[in-house]
Amino acid sequence: MSASRGPSARPRGVDTRVGATWSDAPYPVLVVDRHGTLAHFNEAASALLPTAGIGDGLRDTPLSWLTDAHRPVADPQGDEGPRPRAGHIDDRYFEAHPTVLTDGDTVWWLVDDTDRRLAETALHQARARTDVLSDVSSTLLSTLNVPRCMEVAASMAVEHLAEAAVLVAPAQGRRHPLTHARRGGPVTQVTQKIDTRSVPGLTEALQGFPPVPARWIDPGDIPDWVIPDGFAGPVGSVIVTPLPGHGVPAGALILLRSSTEQAFTDGEEVFARLFAARAGAALSAARLYAEQAGVTATLMRELLPPSLHRVHGVDYAGSYRAAKDHGRVGGDFYDVHPGPDATGETLVVLGDVAGKGLDAAVLTGKIRNTLHALLPLADDHQRVLDLLNGALLSSHHTRFATLVLASVRHHDDRVHLRLTSAGHLPPLIVRTDGTVEEAPTSGTLVGALPTVTVRTARTVLAPGETCLLYTDGITEARGGPLGDEMFEERRLRRSLAECAGLPAEAVVERVQMLAAQWLGSGRHDDMALVAISAPRSGPRTPADGRDEHDVRNR
Repeated sequence: MSASRGPSARPRGVDTRVGATWSDAPYPVLVVDRHGTLAHFNEAASALLPTAGIGDGLRDTPLSWLTDAHRPVADPQGDEGPRPRAGHIDDRYFEAHPTVLTDGDTVWWLVDDTDRRLAETALHQARARTDVLSDVSSTLLSTLNVPRCMEVAASMAVEHLAEAAVLVAPAQGRRHPLTHARRGGPVTQVTQKIDTRSVPGLTEALQGFPPVPARWIDPGDIPDWVIPDGFAGPVGSVIVTPLPGHGVPAGALILLRSSTEQAFTDGEEVFARLFAARAGAALSAARLYAEQAGVTATLMRELLPPSLHRVHGVDYAGSYRAAKDHGRVGGDFYDVHPGPDATGETLVVLGDVAGKGLDAAVLTGKIRNTLHALLPLADDHQRVLDLLNGALLSSHHTRFATLVLASVRHHDDRVHLRLTSAGHLPPLIVRTDGTVEEAPTSGTLVGALPTVTVRTARTVLAPGETCLLYTDGITEARGGPLGDEMFEERRLRRSLAECAGLPAEAVVERVQMLAAQWLGSGRHDDMALVAISAPRSGPRTPADGRDEHDVRNR
């Protein structure tokens, strides 16, 4: 570096070459000769380069990045000369714009581009983080499985935020579900008893309080249960942030960086909180779905018709199909309530509540529970229906229902039936010779009128004979060749005639199959079937017992 320091007086020829405001120019201005040596610079340049002097070579100054600009390089169009350059001077970033003078010297105008560069960098980081948050939301919300959501959240945390992450879920009893993730390693999930007070801010984070700043946490105090297997080196920086949920916290997220990595910045802490907010919302949604799914499954178990089998020597079979193919419950139902012993009567109930879907299923559940409570009175169908009617009229439901009750008793290889219809389709009886009879029972529906009037019919089933209870979803099923014709009772009777002598399960399967074929892909109402059969005890002739098959009215 030469002895000449600071800016020169306005150099000879400067006024004509670079303008009359040389010393007052707002930008640092340098004059560099063709050999890459500083010839002159103004006051602004002197303040920017306090250690540089006239005669210094560019390579010996903070402007060394301009050195290559003074090497002769032929322009593709035949011109020679320096081109604009850019580089750092200390912590500032400058663009250098050249003006070539007639004597071969070059005037460099330095423009501070630091703020623009910082703004562009900040904008780029903001956009990148926005993209990350959008990806986090869409990825996490795509799964409603709680363990899977925790696994993905921890995995994405180490992808975008830290070297390792631990997601701490709310306690289950005295134990916390933990999800560990490490960059380049597997994600592991365990449930163990931990002391949340051993991690500064964790207890508060699990309660939904704001996070403790990372600078307040001593990495050396982090317990072993936080650090995943295979974590490289001692912990150097830690973030503990809550996972906000819908009304209640969804857990907490612990982020780790080793001592060899840069410590978390204030901006990264803010970004971690934004990430945690998205993850917490997704986890909360997954838990809410899991809770609702559990409640739904419990209700479904109560609302779905039971599986049927042989009870007290009588064969039972049932089938149910909801009006909506994606639904499992609706307004049709059936139940079989066995008597206290083999000599007692079994009560069979099949009903149809007005409407479809969950609303109808709710009333169905109430009717079934009420009938179950009335089982001690099952020997008197009229009384049971009167009490049920009163219960429905006193409730807030505006729907009504039709029912058919069947009291079943097995005696001497015969099945004795008492059948009562309350506004419902009469049961059909299939004899061994293929004859199909309609039980002469009728009555008014329940839940609509102050009183219920019914007529009960009695009949006896010989071995191999069946009584079929069904809802109008079968007979009113629209389909056929043109898609708009009802299945109707005559087709049902014809189908049942072909089922003579078949067991209850085969009869139900046959009717269900024919109704489904008739429907095709068309819409339909709820459909329910219950078959009551007297099992065959040995070889019989079709005419055996015909004198006992007459249906008698009570």
